[in-house]
Amino acid sequence: MIPQLSQLLLLLVLSPVLEELVVRAGLQEWLMRRAAPDTAWPMPVSALAFGLLHLRSGLPHALAVTVPGLALALLYQRTRSWRWCACVHSAMNAFAISVCGL
Repeated sequence: MIPQLSQLLLLLVLSPVLEELVVRAGLQEWLMRRAAPDTAWPMPVSALAFGLLHLRSGLPHALAVTVPGLALALLYQRTRSWRWCACVHSAMNAFAISVCGL
């Protein structure tokens, strides 16, 4: 089945941008500013928050996206760029669509 253009825009553009703004540029940045330098705990916290954002798709899906959420958290920790995270997030969604469909 070929996804609708609106579904693709949602999954490849809107969701990655909004989720990365909220989770990385919002929550993770806020946590990193309050943590000691070189502290890693903001990464798993933001990864769990990322997973919780996906609970509407069911617990297995939320748990499955927590690991990629940790990779995105590490990317943000290293680059401090939510834009890079949104690009990688979009690529992950594109891969998931190509493998699993919508």
